[in-house]
Amino acid sequence: MIPIALQNFLAMTYLQSHHRVAILLHRGIRDGSGKTGLTFLRYGKSPVVALIDQDCSGDTSRNWLTTPTEIPIVGSVSDALAYEPDVLLIGIAPSGGRLPDAWLEEVKLGVTAGLSVVNGLHTPMNPLFLDIPQQPEQWIWDVRQEPETLPIGKGRARNLSCQRVLTVGTDMIVGKMSAGLELWRCAQQAGYATEFLATGQSGMMITGSGVPLDAIRVDFAAGAIEQQTLELGQDCELLWVEGQGSLLHPGSTATLPLMRGSQPTDFILVHRAGLEAIHNCPEVKIPPLSEVVQLYEAVAAGAGAFAPAPVRGIALNTRVLDERAAKKAIAQVEDETGLPCTDVVRFGAEPLLAAVLAGKQQQ
Repeated sequence: MIPIALQNFLAMTYLQSHHRVAILLHRGIRDGSGKTGLTFLRYGKSPVVALIDQDCSGDTSRNWLTTPTEIPIVGSVSDALAYEPDVLLIGIAPSGGRLPDAWLEEVKLGVTAGLSVVNGLHTPMNPLFLDIPQQPEQWIWDVRQEPETLPIGKGRARNLSCQRVLTVGTDMIVGKMSAGLELWRCAQQAGYATEFLATGQSGMMITGSGVPLDAIRVDFAAGAIEQQTLELGQDCELLWVEGQGSLLHPGSTATLPLMRGSQPTDFILVHRAGLEAIHNCPEVKIPPLSEVVQLYEAVAAGAGAFAPAPVRGIALNTRVLDERAAKKAIAQVEDETGLPCTDVVRFGAEPLLAAVLAGKQQQ
């Protein structure tokens, strides 16, 4: 089995567009716990040939999800093998970050059958399958593993010429990654030299590289982001940095190292329509968005220690609203903040991309 230290390199080498992926989603379609797999289904470069979910077995993706093609849903890894995958992607996030024994046996069956594995859980899988003979082209990518050597952050990304746009949020799980991916795709389609710096397991599975920020010791978090920013930012015009956490969340420590490591030139603020308090912390109310904008800009500038980074627009997650209500909510946010606002997944990212590009001309 491949040493953990080589995992990020091998992900870029082996997880490519020609691979046929089966996504392990046991019960994750109905209850939403399959966010990782469903995100890969929307944005991943490799074709998905089967979804594995016992609750929806025998059905197809068209009846549950918005997918460009009809993907069969099967009840087990054994059933998925009929569709000839060569990679098994674990697309669920069970409580405690460890697969139940029954699901672990499913993964073992896949490894024994010759499948490579993409694992986004905190529990590494490389050590679990050392006794199973491997094919030369077979690998296991444990995404959430800290690289062996990491620097301390020194703010060096400020010397890059590219725009570095960090998505920040009013809370966790409001759509920061999706906003960044949509803007990245929009910039690609517009012909810009652009990159996406993934900072979580889902984004890393999609791009093949990045920083598993929640697996990095806090002293090295800014340095890890800085290292990736310097690597990706040297040859592009626009670098989109995937946001994590929120400055408003009492349990989040992720946003500050993202700021200091990437030295952003611009922000996109992400909010979910109707959200009035931090999820699972109802006593922590979300301030007016105009005040949240001021907070992020003030913290980024560090009282003048760092270059200013304006919020260029608001990505509003309107998934819970019908189209008419969504457009009304977007207009209200624009009135409140004076900034362009849209739901980038629902209505396209062009207005926010235009605002970021216009900001470059003002600098």
